[in-house]
Order: sequence, then structure tokens, then C-alpha cells
Amino acid sequence: MRFAFLVLAWLAAPTAWAAHAYAQFGDIKYPKGFSHFEWVNTDAPKGGDLSLVPPLRITNLDKLNPFTLKGTSPPGMGGLIFETLLSGTLDEPTTAYGLLAEDVEVAPDKLSVTFRLNPAARFHNGKPVMAEDVKYTFDRLMSKEASPQYRVVYGDVKRVAVLGPRTVRFELARASAELPLLVGGLPVFSREWGAGKPFDQVITDPPIGSGPYRIARWNSNDVTYERDPNYWARDLGVRRGMYNFERVTYKIYKDNTAQTEAFKAGEFDYIRTFSAREWARVYVGKKFDSGELVRAELPSKNAGDFQSYWINIRREKFKDVRVRQAIALAFDFEWMNRRLMYNAYVRSRSWFNASDFEAKELPGADELALLEPLRKKVDPKVFTQPVPLPPSSDPPSSLRENLRKARELLAQAGWTYRDGALRNRKGEPFTVEYLDGGSGGERIVTPWFQALGRLGIEGTYRRADFALIQKRLDVFDFDLFTIRAPGSESPGAELVDRFGSGSAETEGSSNLIGVKDPAVDALLEKVISAHTRPELIAALRSLDRVLRHGHYVVQEWFSNTFRIAYRAGKFEQPQTMPLYYQPEDWVVSTWWSKR
Repeated sequence: MRFAFLVLAWLAAPTAWAAHAYAQFGDIKYPKGFSHFEWVNTDAPKGGDLSLVPPLRITNLDKLNPFTLKGTSPPGMGGLIFETLLSGTLDEPTTAYGLLAEDVEVAPDKLSVTFRLNPAARFHNGKPVMAEDVKYTFDRLMSKEASPQYRVVYGDVKRVAVLGPRTVRFELARASAELPLLVGGLPVFSREWGAGKPFDQVITDPPIGSGPYRIARWNSNDVTYERDPNYWARDLGVRRGMYNFERVTYKIYKDNTAQTEAFKAGEFDYIRTFSAREWARVYVGKKFDSGELVRAELPSKNAGDFQSYWINIRREKFKDVRVRQAIALAFDFEWMNRRLMYNAYVRSRSWFNASDFEAKELPGADELALLEPLRKKVDPKVFTQPVPLPPSSDPPSSLRENLRKARELLAQAGWTYRDGALRNRKGEPFTVEYLDGGSGGERIVTPWFQALGRLGIEGTYRRADFALIQKRLDVFDFDLFTIRAPGSESPGAELVDRFGSGSAETEGSSNLIGVKDPAVDALLEKVISAHTRPELIAALRSLDRVLRHGHYVVQEWFSNTFRIAYRAGKFEQPQTMPLYYQPEDWVVSTWWSKR
């Protein structure tokens, strides 16, 4: 999970309060007292309804606490209900401005960051947001009653000290340019939420946040947020012109077919699709031809998403890197892109596609400075061979050659074909199970499994309700699963949860692959301790290089546009689009209803 919130560079005098923002690398666009972000319309009227579906694979809602591991909470709570000390902006990926906190001070030694809260900040129950609420929130999220990701992201915070009614200091275990950003992104809730219950038992108690909306109603199939007419921050520069709808409703459907048909029938207003086939064949017809429904491909300057089949290397059959290389060689992306996906996608190649952080060719001098001390811990190919690219099957005849290479790799790893199947030295057959939560993956995985079948590997496609699949993912009970990691312009501490050894055996962590590599851990430390953007680039390219030589995934694809559709004549949008955004955030926070 990424906390894209930031704060400001400290002033020379440690007692001076004037820091309205924080930039990880010192670049702050908007001055103190700025009136609004340039990608909003300050004259947008308030009112009207927006209904949409989330870009998530969820099939039911069963709790109102988004901070615990078990269960599924409503989408949208992070931006609509809970607020943070600092607020990110959609045109600066590593800068954030004061929201709950009106001032921030980073100590000269960078081992603490202090926030002074805005006296106007109020929770939905009308009570002021106080320093004790910030400390209470932090302590709850760091407890074992909360999801483990918070203990990873905030692991370098030694303690939180209340210095006054509205002044709170985070004491840090190390100096880091990113840590003030992370603590500035702490979502704050009231001490009264849950009435003293253990945090993991606060399930359906309505949250007490300070955001622009409250929950009006919810059930297992949808949630409606209603705008707070007394929202305390409506005139702040970080909120003026934003959150204009009176009500925002997220609807949940069991599968894609039901969802798209409901959109055409008028059950909701906005949808984003990730399927090129659906875009070409389903988002067409009379309502689109007449203009009643609008389809649009929005430009994206974001770093590319990383969508792949993630391999669970905790399984004995996947521990050998040659096995992982072999099953990737059987994946014929070029044929699938031509025949099944209308040539709409670009092949994923890096964990940081289409960004400054993508490793290329052989390591440069900046990477070698980080990799040389790890030479004994990494594959020698990291230094001698260009960073691996996903195998290509163009021209089509080369798939046969790829399968030949795969067969050789499998044999080297002890897997040979006999008695009608690919077997290891114990005689156990090689089987692979792919889990699908109703995302239409069978159409794509079938030709891949057919190619694996030519190697003697039996592939099984298993479809289930995503809530059940999530339980299996939480305890790492899977072979292969498709994950889309959204591209980021400022990757950081979330990567520790995704690749760090400490998360590999922690149930509910993001380290689904099970990476436990001291070299990866060392490079992650370089990532989170980077003080300049060149340092961050070198660390991330080195990390990307080592991970790609590990062949932990079978790369799928990403799109360089956002495909969205919405109901015509109902909405308006600002003239200026932000540089870096997810379309749902942009729609919910800046669009407005026509009158």
C-alpha cells in the first residue's frame, strides 16, 4: 500500500514554524497560503449524485474498519472519511501540503518530525482533532490488531510524543527523506471510535473521521457517502474546488458481465475497464452511438503498472529459478495480444515500467556502487548479462524454440517427462493451479496452460469468490495469482512489505511471492534511505535488476491509457487535468454535477 503524502524542508532555525509543505527532494510548487491546486475548478457547484464501481476485485462488503486484516471494507474510505496530516497533490509525486497539520518541522538531524494541528480541524462528531488522537491512531495501527502492513511502513518510527494539545512529534530511528512523507500520510481517526474495544473488534461501528463525507448507508452490495455540510477544510487550498458531489455511491457486483450490463442499464454512472476485449466488444452499441454513454481513453503520464502472474516460491516446485524461467517461456504474450487483446497492451518488463527506475542493459556506475558490496549475495549474471527481458515468441515459430529451452531448464532442475507427465526425482507430477476471482482470466490462461501441457505440466484453472481467494492469499496458499501493482512516481517503504524478508512469513503481508533475499533487503534499505532523487533512481534500478534476475513472476502487460466510460450530460470536469492520477480519484474529487 502507497502513502503518497508529503511535507516540507525544515528551516534553519529549529523553532521556526512556517513549513506549509514537505518535499522529499525539496521541490515545492505551491507557496504558503496558496488558494487551490491548478487542476480543480474553484467555481464548481456542490450537489448531485455520483455512482460508480471500484476498480477492485471485491464481491461483498462486511466491515467498516479498513485498517484490519480480515474482511472487506467499503472502497473510498481513505479519501472520503479519513484524513491525513498532510495531503498529496496530483501534479507533484513527492510533495505534500498541510491538511490536518497546518505546520511541520523536521529536526536538523532529521531524526524527528513535529506537526502542529490546525485548530479548525474537526471530526464528524464536532470534536476537535487533537494530538492525542494522532498518537492513539498510530498506536492502534502499530498494534497486532491492525493489518501488518502498518508495522512495516511505520517500522522506523520509534515513538510518538504529545508535546501539547495540538502538537505531536514522531521520533525516528534513522534519518530519511521519505519518513516525514510517510508519517504525514498517517490516516487519523478519533479516540472515541470503537468505544474502547480491541481494535480488531471494531467491525461495524461507523468510523469517526474528519473527511469531506460520512457514511450514509451501507450493506454487502454498496455504500453511500454523504457530503458533510460543515466540512471543516472546505476553504483550505488543499480542498477548495474538490469533493463536489452531495452523495457518492460505490456499487459492488459479483462479476464483470453483471457489472457492465448494469452500467448500460443505468444503475450507475462511471466505470473503468481493464479488459481490451470488453473495451472493443462490450462498450459499443446504440447508447454509445447516440452519445448517451461516453467512452474515453484518458492519457497517462504515470509510471506503468506492473501486472504479472506472481509465483509463490514457498512452494517447493517453484524454488529453483530455472523452473520459474521455464514456465515463463511458455507464455506467448505476442499471440495473446494479437488474437485476444486487440494489440492494446505493452508487455511488462520491469517492476517499474516506463519510469526512471526501470533497469536497462548492464548496470551503470551508480548501480555498481550499490551492487559491488553485494557481489557474493547476488547472481553473477547481474554483473555480466543485460537485465532479463520477458521471452518473446515473435515470430510465432519461436514459441517452439522457447518450449525447447524450457524443457532443458526443467531437466537441469530435475524435472523430466515420464509416465505421461513432467515429474521430479521422487516421481511427483508437476501441477499448477491458477486462482481467479472472476476477472475473466480463463480466456488468457488457457493457451498458456496448453503450452505448459506440451512440457508435461498440468494446469488447473480455479475460479472462486474473491473473498475466499483473499483468505488463501493472506496465508500464502496458492501457486499463481495475477497481481496489478499500480505504477508509482515515488516508490518507497511499501516495497519493504512487498519484497522484504521480514514480511515473507507474515500472514496478510504484500510479500505474496515469498522473497527472502539479503541482497534485496540491502537494496530496500538504500531505497528508503535515499536523500536525493539520483540516489533513489540508482537504488530502484539496482533492486529492479536483482528482482528480474530472480524470475519471480511471469510478466503480463500494462496500458498507457485509462479506459473509462460514463453517463453523458450529467457531469462536468475541470479544464486542466493533473499530471499523475488514477481516474477514480480524479472523478470523485474534482468532477461535479451539471445543473
